[in-house]
Amino acid sequence: MTQHEQLDVWIDAHFDEEVAFLQALVQVPTDTPPGNNAPHAERTAELLHGFGFEAEKHVVPQWALDEYGLESITNLIVRRPYGSGGRTIALNAHGDVVPPGEGWTHPPYGAEVVDGRLYGRAAAVSKSDFATYTFAVRALESLTAKLSGSVELHFTYDEEFGGELGPGWLLRNKLTQPDLLLAAGFSYQVVTAHNGCLQMEVTVHGKMAHAAIPDTGIDALQGAVAILNALYEQNSLYKQISSNVAGITHPYLNVGRIEGGTNTNVVPGTVVFKLDRRMIPEENPAEVEADIRRVINEAAARFNQRGAVVTVEIKRLLLANALQPLAGNQPLVDALQRHGLEVFGEAIPTSGSPLYTDVRLYGEAGVPAAIYGAGPRTVFESNAKRADEHLVLEDLRRATKVVARTLLDLLTEPG
Repeated sequence: MTQHEQLDVWIDAHFDEEVAFLQALVQVPTDTPPGNNAPHAERTAELLHGFGFEAEKHVVPQWALDEYGLESITNLIVRRPYGSGGRTIALNAHGDVVPPGEGWTHPPYGAEVVDGRLYGRAAAVSKSDFATYTFAVRALESLTAKLSGSVELHFTYDEEFGGELGPGWLLRNKLTQPDLLLAAGFSYQVVTAHNGCLQMEVTVHGKMAHAAIPDTGIDALQGAVAILNALYEQNSLYKQISSNVAGITHPYLNVGRIEGGTNTNVVPGTVVFKLDRRMIPEENPAEVEADIRRVINEAAARFNQRGAVVTVEIKRLLLANALQPLAGNQPLVDALQRHGLEVFGEAIPTSGSPLYTDVRLYGEAGVPAAIYGAGPRTVFESNAKRADEHLVLEDLRRATKVVARTLLDLLTEPG
């Protein structure tokens, strides 16, 4: 039996234990907001201790949390050193998730297994890869192979708010400096590039008035509608711009939240909306932000020419750069594709992703990276961020094998 086959056998023999580990992780809520994620980190560290893995706990201080409106974050690093020399390979997955929302037919934190699927918020994105990566490392260490280098598990809790207090915190504070990074993804593709994201909050100020005498006020909602129409017109123009990265189409804009007004019989004095602008890798983020601000200000100016003057405040909430493929990630990509073909029986392509992820922060720190883990072919299939998010357990089993085999290759060859 080859060492790769030995890894497969170990993972099969311990798969029920891996599923139970994932269930325990899903059963601890990590809704962000409000972002009280330290309890999940404590539970994760406890479970890892049971495997003989000691997790360093890196607590993000309150002053940093307050800036983002989060309650608690404890990021975890597990360091597994092997022989001298060789690469340090980090494996990163995030534990924070959006709240469950409505429409579930399975309890969002029940971690029920039905017909080979595990249901629950974060079952697919990305507590699944807490399990993938942990059990891949455990399988690796079950061998008698002579390894060079080390593995680090990075389990972090700020992906939903941009990652600056997750991987960003670990990297800025020099708590890690890996040679390669593998981050949570889906099993049927190796992602090497992704979109950037600009999120902004726009506040339109008018003047409140009684609805019976509306001319004594300034309707902030009408001003906001004029701005929104201009933004959506701009969004239609984005479709004319194409990315050269496979898997990424064109830029786009979404307004995900609108609030304002005080009552039905009151002219709204203030309206606030939040927008999300996805940037393809070829775009310049500073130019994108400047253009969005231009569109908003010009639309407000046109509205004000009609006589009712609104004022506008624009606040950047998030600027996440795109991930560009870095020289040096090819050994990782090649190994993932080679073993993906063997384990899944089909070619595993490389592609870009329209999502943005924490991986960009490692890339900005000069760490070559790829995205791969347990999950289906598309985000849509997993119901991520929707009701009844789930993971096909066979995808978990096979992704764990691919990652374990990849680690073996990278830690037994020259760095």
